Amino acid sequence: MTFRHYVLVGLLAVLVLAIAPVRATAQDPLRIVATTGMIADAARQVGGDLVEVRGLMGPGVNPHSYRQTRTDLVAMIRADLVLWHGLYLEAQMEGFFHDLARKRNVVAVAEAISRDKLRGHDNYADKFDPHVWMTPLLWKDVVDEVQRALSKARPESATIFAANAARHQGDLDRLADYAARSMAKVAQDNRVLLTAHDAFGYFGASFGFEVLGIQGISTESEAGLNRIGMLVDLLVERQIAAVFVESSVSDRSVRAVVEGAAAQGHQLKIGGELFSDAMGEAGTYEGTYIGMIDHNVTMIATALGADVPARGMDNKLSVGF
Repeated sequence: MTFRHYVLVGLLAVLVLAIAPVRATAQDPLRIVATTGMIADAARQVGGDLVEVRGLMGPGVNPHSYRQTRTDLVAMIRADLVLWHGLYLEAQMEGFFHDLARKRNVVAVAEAISRDKLRGHDNYADKFDPHVWMTPLLWKDVVDEVQRALSKARPESATIFAANAARHQGDLDRLADYAARSMAKVAQDNRVLLTAHDAFGYFGASFGFEVLGIQGISTESEAGLNRIGMLVDLLVERQIAAVFVESSVSDRSVRAVVEGAAAQGHQLKIGGELFSDAMGEAGTYEGTYIGMIDHNVTMIATALGADVPARGMDNKLSVGF
């Protein structure tokens, strides 16, 4: 255990003793703190008017390197339920969550997914790719776990949570169908998806794309010159038309690939900005899970030559592609 971890454990103990949780009545909303925007959205979809959800990580925030603030600590201690992702996504916070779980209601929602559905991690035999939200059908398992967590925390509302979850699951099925139909329109030779880090592995496996991340599964790794050079050669050889930047990761390495291709006489465009580890701005369609994936699917399909609706599945995207 590092010195910093000892300090965090001590601070947690002090805060738990110093801050008395506010007792909820049956009429009060269930107070939930969620780490990522995707989990916060699932909690709102399932909980409806019966929950009050605070998401710790907003648009553009990288969960791989996020560290909790004192304000976060206070919010989680006061919460009726804390939902985090797990699968080593919030790597800097794992020790804290395990400590907090001894004293509060804390659930790692992605850990409920069957291991046979998960992709192995690049560098660790006992770890898995955490980016399970990239395909709606896999995200349904997380929604199920969110429903279970809410129902356990507020049993008298379990029937309402079940109905809300069923409605949202139907929306996820429709989104999955739109994604499958859109990706099927991309020519086989164009099905190469290059982004800043390897966040789209589940997406590629679901829709038949070869996924190339300049960095590994975690953005904590650095892309070397040899890696960038290899990717440039591959993209030029296969005449791939577009690559993509991500909203929560620096675009520096992607632009280096574009410049490398240009030096070899190949015009490689940036097809747009995808939402990888965080959703869009709060209050927008892209700031919901459905809108996030709709945006990604529509942008990828359009940039790689497919004919899909310019403003997405339900004509709700803020900008047409």
